[in-house]
Amino acid sequence: MIERAAFQEDAKTLVLSFYQSGRYFYYDVPDMIFDQLCKAESAGTFFNQEIKGRYRCRRDPERRRFGPNT
Repeated sequence: MIERAAFQEDAKTLVLSFYQSGRYFYYDVPDMIFDQLCKAESAGTFFNQEIKGRYRCRRDPERRRFGPNT
């Protein structure tokens, strides 16, 4: 589910790259959430339980879309 995770400490921004849907930015995320995500047995499960729907997020505006409906 999650391909890559990064955290911008100064901005409290979690950046997650998903295999299917691209990169998303999650704002005002506490440092400990990133630490727990990195240590989780399943990053996908942790994301669904502790991150999804709890933090303001947006899709990466730099993401290029491909296909007939883009």
